[in-house]
Amino acid sequence: MIVVSETVTVNLGDREVIHGLACEGSEALRTRAWCRSMTQRYGQIIGVKPECIDAYERIHAQAWPEVLATIRACNIRNYSIFRHNTTLFAYFEYMGDDFAADMAKMAEDPKTREWWTQTDPMQVPLPERSSSEWWLTLKEVFHTD
Repeated sequence: MIVVSETVTVNLGDREVIHGLACEGSEALRTRAWCRSMTQRYGQIIGVKPECIDAYERIHAQAWPEVLATIRACNIRNYSIFRHNTTLFAYFEYMGDDFAADMAKMAEDPKTREWWTQTDPMQVPLPERSSSEWWLTLKEVFHTD
């Protein structure tokens, strides 16, 4: 039997700590699906200036390897950005155990900061975002594997 509970921290040996839905029972611990359920999914939106759309897409088509390495080092996987007119939608999966610390680590990376000097002026943050956000983080309302 598998029992699902609230968000918790679990020590799995080969993977130090995972946050997310916890499943109890030996079957759950042996399945890769259980580890996937521990992934925190994020959806975020921001505007892009109409006159910057081409440049924004061009720079992302040639993303800097150092920035991609930092994203991975900060436990982000399966990261995509989509565009509809002047709205950008980002989706990524967070695999770490301290999102705030990993985001601080990313913000301290010199090459990422340089990247942001290129991309931030092209973006239009939404007014309803929190003061600590650049991109507005969305509430997940549905998921299935």
